[in-house]
Amino acid sequence: MKIPSLNIFQNKLHLALLLMGMVLTFGIVGFKIISPEYTWIEALFMTVITVSTVGFSEVHPSDEAGKLFTVFLIIMSISIYAYVVSVVSEYIAHGRFFEQRKKKKMQQKIIHLEQHIIVCGYGRNGRQAVDRLKSYEKNCVVIEMNDKIIEELESNGIICLKGDATDDKVLMQANILNASHLITAMPSDADNLFVVLSARQLNPKLKIISRAGKETSIGKLKLAGADNIIMPDKIGGSHMASLIVTPDLMEFVERLSIEGKKSTNLEEVAVNDLPKEFITKTLLDLDVRKKTGCLVIGFKNTQNEYIINPDVHTVLEPNTFIIVLGKPEQILKLHEVF
Repeated sequence: MKIPSLNIFQNKLHLALLLMGMVLTFGIVGFKIISPEYTWIEALFMTVITVSTVGFSEVHPSDEAGKLFTVFLIIMSISIYAYVVSVVSEYIAHGRFFEQRKKKKMQQKIIHLEQHIIVCGYGRNGRQAVDRLKSYEKNCVVIEMNDKIIEELESNGIICLKGDATDDKVLMQANILNASHLITAMPSDADNLFVVLSARQLNPKLKIISRAGKETSIGKLKLAGADNIIMPDKIGGSHMASLIVTPDLMEFVERLSIEGKKSTNLEEVAVNDLPKEFITKTLLDLDVRKKTGCLVIGFKNTQNEYIINPDVHTVLEPNTFIIVLGKPEQILKLHEVF
């Protein structure tokens, strides 16, 4: 048996409410016309006690026309009341009422998010991205169409939105205007391309990372507005080869890789987030090693070039980044100091 859609239930409820409103209006106007001595408040009172059949006495004695009108109003209201009860019962019986409440509650959470990450698609790559974001205590919203996956996300306490990420309305529901990043990890390059185009148009400041299955899609995704493009298969193959060529180095890098906020060994620090007195100063003036125990192993300049083991006289310009290496407790101290 096919379960009616949520829109059908909503249409039925809207119709039921409209009919109830029409009955009240019809009763008030009818009592006022048939018995001009009624005030509008008295006509409303008579309509309500007639429709609800509570049995209160009349405000003014009714003539035959008034009695016939009252009988007609009672019959009409009972019919509409029965329809309303059946619609509400059907709505609750199919769980749509609670589903709608849950959906509204989730939407309220999304509306209040700022600088969050939107993840489109919860397949293998999307799942890994969300797990890593959770380990960093980052707020993220997952857009997914599969009902079973949505249930899984909700049971795990992950904010999610059921819908097609290629639809601009769904991206707006994910609060893309206040988001800081978007990851599109859907299996189709065409879908990822469409999401990148839409997202870039809706939020020009958004940082967009896209998955690509084919090398021929990389140029198109960049042209569409993706800041970074990842080919999981290529990365996986390269990593396996590196484990053969430089196994010890790869193991060391993996140990440095970020498993979560509490076990971080590598961290990037935006110069813009540093105290203002350090802007236009040098790494020597910052003195990260002495203050936190961390080592500065990299620097990203305004031309987006990465400098390994930067000179201590490197100038800390706005929109640049420092990459530091340290033990978890040293990284924690870095956040406390800066």
